[in-house]
Amino acid sequence: MDEESVRQRKLSSNPQNDDPPTVTKKPKSMNLQKEMGLISGVCLIVGTVIGSGIFISPKAVLANVGAVGPCLTIWAACGVLATLGALCFAELGTMITKSGCEYPYLMEAFGPIPAYLFSWSSIIVMKPSSFAIICLSFAEYVAAPFYPGCDPPVVVIKCLAAAAIVVITLVNSLSVKLASYVQNFFTAAKMVIVLIIIVSGIVLLAQGNTKNFNNSFDGPPLSVGAISLAFYQGLWAYDGWNQLNYITEELKDPYRNLPLSIIIGIPLVTICYILINVSYFTVMTSTELLQSQAVAVTYGDRVLYPASWVVPVFVVFSTIGAANGTCFTAGRLAYVAGREGHMLKVLSYISVKRLTPAPAIIFYGAVAIIYIIPGDINTLINYFSFAVWLFYGLTVLGLIVMRYTRKELNRPISVPLIIPITVVLVAIILVLAPIITTPEWAYLYCCLFILSGLVFYVLFIHYKFGWAQKISRPITMHLQMLLEVVPPEGEN
Repeated sequence: MDEESVRQRKLSSNPQNDDPPTVTKKPKSMNLQKEMGLISGVCLIVGTVIGSGIFISPKAVLANVGAVGPCLTIWAACGVLATLGALCFAELGTMITKSGCEYPYLMEAFGPIPAYLFSWSSIIVMKPSSFAIICLSFAEYVAAPFYPGCDPPVVVIKCLAAAAIVVITLVNSLSVKLASYVQNFFTAAKMVIVLIIIVSGIVLLAQGNTKNFNNSFDGPPLSVGAISLAFYQGLWAYDGWNQLNYITEELKDPYRNLPLSIIIGIPLVTICYILINVSYFTVMTSTELLQSQAVAVTYGDRVLYPASWVVPVFVVFSTIGAANGTCFTAGRLAYVAGREGHMLKVLSYISVKRLTPAPAIIFYGAVAIIYIIPGDINTLINYFSFAVWLFYGLTVLGLIVMRYTRKELNRPISVPLIIPITVVLVAIILVLAPIITTPEWAYLYCCLFILSGLVFYVLFIHYKFGWAQKISRPITMHLQMLLEVVPPEGEN
């Protein structure tokens, strides 16, 4: 496949070729195409961030702080932190215009080992597990109406989640444009339910439903540990604020569209989250909200009846949009890691017909399906999710380091130094808080798993044993022919 591709390129570029111009037409570039504009960028951020989190996390945030006032404050503060972090990533994304988000930034700042550990942790555990959980949430909302009064069978939920993963993986493997259109559609759909909740909440406030906001800061005394855990739950709902940096190479005019998408998208999400929580409290007391199994569904039953069925339907749209955005961006991380030689080389190959990183996306979907098999992966994700902020903090620390070690790099955007310093300090607190407040062996196991990636790095990447190359070469060749993929241009 490689030799045929090279032969065709040589023929098309031969100046002595006597064929007509239609035959010597320059072939398509075997690289990722710049298909994402400003609107698609904003939709990707909003569509990925607003998933199932806003319909689940309000209960967990309130449980940690115990009162309405601190709860709304936490949601606003999480939005500010996400915006600050995204601004730091905007500088990194316009300074290092490579897909993969944290991966190329850690590579430039600290070298291959931290970058490899990030790709190892993200590709094998964090990203596919998150993808699986979102699809499981989708499956539960889809199955629930068919099993009134009881929980849907586990096998039904798992099959629906697996089907969702297969469909989303297929869409993202076929076309960048198709995946963008799907993302834009479900973003618009989820904004419909967001607007319904917000507008109805404002109407209820105008009608005088404000009793639940009286003495809103009266509650149990707050501890640093409780505040940290509340932040943790809120930030889970905001997770995805950095997704656009994974596809920098596919953005039209990234110097303009990357920062603009962030500046527009994340504050929009923050305003929506605060107003949605305000709407919840117009019809539910703190106790009622904590007792609700599904906050948005309870709100719909009390406010939108007899049209309350629209809430679970649009929550399904919301989860599908989040899952599609997660698949779209995380597939690019496997693509970049494969291109750098930190994963199987075939993961960096691009479909000849579709010009998408199909092998990376298919690999990502396959791993996500594996995570559906266990009975409960939520506990596993809770323990591994603190590693996300470990790498966020390390990446922003790399921004500070490169201010002094890589002064020659062009910086179209340069944020004040106080912003990355603040993000690094908060990340340290978020990483240490669960370990200090509720120390458990699982956190140690998580750290050991991350560090275990060093074993694979030394054996297969640093020393590159010959027997490993003999095994991987025929696998790569057969997968290349099966999937009709070739290396990106410029790759030897």
